[in-house]
Amino acid sequence: MSRKSLPTRLAAVAALLLTTGALSTPAASAQSADAAPGDAYVLTVSTDPATTDHANRRVDVTGTVTKADGTPAPNIPVTVEEVVRFTTWNPWGDPIDPTYYEPRELGRPVSDADGRFTIPDVDIDHVGDSSLLNVQRGVQITAFYDEDGDLNTPQDGYFADTTVTADARPSSVAYTVINRRKVKAGDVLVVQGKVTLPKGVDPGDTEVFLQTYWESQYRAKTTTEDDGFFVLSVRVRDYDDTFTLRTAPRDMYVSGASQSLPITNTSLPRA
Repeated sequence: MSRKSLPTRLAAVAALLLTTGALSTPAASAQSADAAPGDAYVLTVSTDPATTDHANRRVDVTGTVTKADGTPAPNIPVTVEEVVRFTTWNPWGDPIDPTYYEPRELGRPVSDADGRFTIPDVDIDHVGDSSLLNVQRGVQITAFYDEDGDLNTPQDGYFADTTVTADARPSSVAYTVINRRKVKAGDVLVVQGKVTLPKGVDPGDTEVFLQTYWESQYRAKTTTEDDGFFVLSVRVRDYDDTFTLRTAPRDMYVSGASQSLPITNTSLPRA
C-alpha cells in the first residue's frame, strides 16, 4: 500500500496505536497498491489460513517489502500488529469513527534477502480484560515500516493490512421478568436468567447488560455465576423505553446473544 493515505492512518496510529497492512496469496489477502511517485517501498502482508475458529486460532503471518521498482528490499524491520475491532455504540448517527480498536504488537520481523518476513503460529484472539461487547469478527493484521522511526514524519511511512475472519460459535440467553411486565417510573424491575454457551465453554463470568433507554447502550450490567445464572435489577425512569438484554462471553470465538424484553413503561407519554 502506498504512502498516499498515510497522514489519515497516522492519526489512528498516534491515537490508537493502530497500523494497517496487505499481501496477495490464497490466504487472507488484499491487493497491494503500486508505488506512488516518490515512494521508496511497497509493503504487503497476509495470513494463512484466512479464517480461524474456536478450535483453530493460529495463523502464519507473511509479507514482503519491495523497492519501488519491484526488487526485494532486505533488512527492513517491519512492525506487525493484531487489531481487534469493535463497533462503536452510536445511536445518534454522529459523524464519528464507527469502529474502535484494540491493537497488540505481534513482533518486529526483519525482511530477508528476498524481501520476505514471517511470524509463524500467531494466535488470533483477544488479549486483555476489556469487554467483548460489540466485537467484530474481522480481526485486522497490520504491517508498518517507517524509514526514520518518527511517526511525526508520515511522508516516509508505509502501511499494509489484511483481515482474518474469526468464526464464532453461537450462545443463548434465557430470562424471566420477576415482578412485572408493566412498569412505571420508580418501580424496580428485576430480571433473572441463564446464559448457555457451547459445550465445553465455561459460562461463568459472562457479561450481561440491560438496556432501558435507546440512547444508552446499557443501564445495568453484571456477570454470570459459574453455572451461567444472573440477576439484574434497575429502577425505572419515566423515559425508559427500550428494554433489551445483551451478553458478551469472555471468549472471542463465542458470539453474544440478545433478547428484547416485553416490558411496557406506563409512564411514557401516550402516542
